[in-house]
Amino acid sequence: MAPAAITSVCFDWDGTLCDSGAAGRRAFRKSLAEFGIAFSDAEYKAVYTPRWRCMYEALGLPENSWQEADRRWLHHYEEEAPDLLDGAADLLDTLRRRQIGLAIVSSGTRSRVIKELDRLGLRSAFQAVVCHEDVVRRKPDPEGLELAMARMNAARTCCCYVGDTAGDMQMGKSAGVLTVGVRTEYVDPRRLEECLPDAMLDCVAELPGILW
Repeated sequence: MAPAAITSVCFDWDGTLCDSGAAGRRAFRKSLAEFGIAFSDAEYKAVYTPRWRCMYEALGLPENSWQEADRRWLHHYEEEAPDLLDGAADLLDTLRRRQIGLAIVSSGTRSRVIKELDRLGLRSAFQAVVCHEDVVRRKPDPEGLELAMARMNAARTCCCYVGDTAGDMQMGKSAGVLTVGVRTEYVDPRRLEECLPDAMLDCVAELPGILW
């Protein structure tokens, strides 16, 4: 796929555009502490996935507590107000000026993601916002990304997906789009690199160097 052919870019939200990594980890630590479970930063990084219930299982939380843990995580996360990652605002402005179609495909709860977009004044920037309530099969299944492309009327050969987890890269590859991984301090980069993304960035603001 020639980068020059890219006319649509779909992003993961948490950890890719939104600097929610530290906020999410704090909320996760608070919610699991209420069940008597503690973990180190290294343990969190080793098992991190946007699919919280996979993390619950990896950290030993009984399945009958997962729904309540979800509720408590949302309660604690609402106390946070994460901003965009450095360079993300300028990146979005650059893409919009070039008339690149934009979308979000997130495993996050729709109410929470929309609330953050509204607070940051970004809701109108995206032609499509797909969250976990919008799909039957979550990442790494390509359903969410394919739904976003359909809503944007975007061809997969002209689309790029940018994310910070192995699930993001697996989803993008399954959907047949250009995949771009972003290294962060909250996800083990080796897990990302093992998925063989088409490109790897140290910062999402580097994306124009890949596209043009």
